[in-house]
Amino acid sequence: MQKKSIQNKDSLKRFVDKGINEKELSPFDPPDAYNPLNIETIPYEKMHPFLKELIDEHKNFAEVLSKFETALMNWKNNNWIFNDEIDIGLKQFFNFFDEKVPLHNQKEEKKLFPLLHKKLIEIGEHNSVDSSITGINLMEDEHLKVAQAVAIVFNFLELGSQLPDKRSREITFELAYEQGMAIIETMKLHIFREENILFPQAMKLLSKEKLDDFN
Repeated sequence: MQKKSIQNKDSLKRFVDKGINEKELSPFDPPDAYNPLNIETIPYEKMHPFLKELIDEHKNFAEVLSKFETALMNWKNNNWIFNDEIDIGLKQFFNFFDEKVPLHNQKEEKKLFPLLHKKLIEIGEHNSVDSSITGINLMEDEHLKVAQAVAIVFNFLELGSQLPDKRSREITFELAYEQGMAIIETMKLHIFREENILFPQAMKLLSKEKLDDFN
């Protein structure tokens, strides 16, 4: 996978499409992915406790992602040779993703997403061709794609470690590296979207009583 800067181009497939010839844009697909349109940010202190909990979990994941990124870069600069520091960064990421991320995603997918998806359709914030598609579909799709990509990286690492041919091993490790960096980019943007677009929408569209039910 060719690495591209998410500051310049969002490589994720567009789900919230207002039409090719229309000027109106969804906040889930702005020209600058880190500059969402028409969304009023809400400080952490004013977020509902359920959303604060999700944000806190994002912070923990962001720390793991940072160490994962450092491990990947050090691994590449070390000519694909592992050491203790690199091993720790990689293992921490895979363990966290296996133990913590599914529980976090379930909170969003089973509680928050269905109700917010319904509200977005009600206010017209949906795909112009298919009204059943909202920004929630993008979030759920990213959950799935990242999980698949993590499995690919893990398998590439396992495969590369077993290859006797040096060139084949390097090619496999380079693929693992590129896929790993793509995961980091996707998750950074995913977390940004949730905290700066989706969660403020939840605060606006869902009552306190509804959010209380999620705890």
